[in-house]
Amino acid sequence: MICGRLENAGIRASYKRPAGRDVPQMGVGGIRDVYVDQADVERALETLAVPAFTDEELAQLAEQSPPPPD
Repeated sequence: MICGRLENAGIRASYKRPAGRDVPQMGVGGIRDVYVDQADVERALETLAVPAFTDEELAQLAEQSPPPPD
């Protein structure tokens, strides 16, 4: 998700599993280190500081989502 947000802002980003800190049991949800070009660091931090959705948008998305399976 983080790399996607950065790439949508025109910032090239990549990630990798950190050696010695990874938790394989978490699958795709485990820890990742995200990399951007040094020239894009400030803009990347600014991009990630802005929430992806407002509270109102999150509430609306939650209302539109189907209930979880039993």
